[in-house]
Amino acid sequence: MTLRVALVVPDRELWSGEANTVIAKTTEGDIGVLSGHSPVFGILAEGSLVEILADDTAVRAAVSGGFLSVADNQVSILAERALLSDEVNKEEARRELDTALSDGTGGPEEPTEAKYARALLRAAGDQA
Repeated sequence: MTLRVALVVPDRELWSGEANTVIAKTTEGDIGVLSGHSPVFGILAEGSLVEILADDTAVRAAVSGGFLSVADNQVSILAERALLSDEVNKEEARRELDTALSDGTGGPEEPTEAKYARALLRAAGDQA
């Protein structure tokens, strides 16, 4: 038995298909979903990765907030913003990170834009 997974942003469906495993980071911690997982609803952590693993496919996506829902072997990932790893422009993501960090807001927590830029770089296989 497999999972039916859909990764959606407000303007389009980024990815959908069958998978064996979904790994995501929520505000409560990391979650790994396999077939038969009990129902759960979670808030995605800002600037995190979602990994969707199937026998012949590994999909990585950077997400900037959103929700994850699991019920009846269906996983719905609803993100505010997200890009698949092969859609990420590393140079643009690096510029976005530099801009977000030099913005000068100076709070104790990293700005949301910086978290998302780091997630983009990680999704593309770059250390951020």
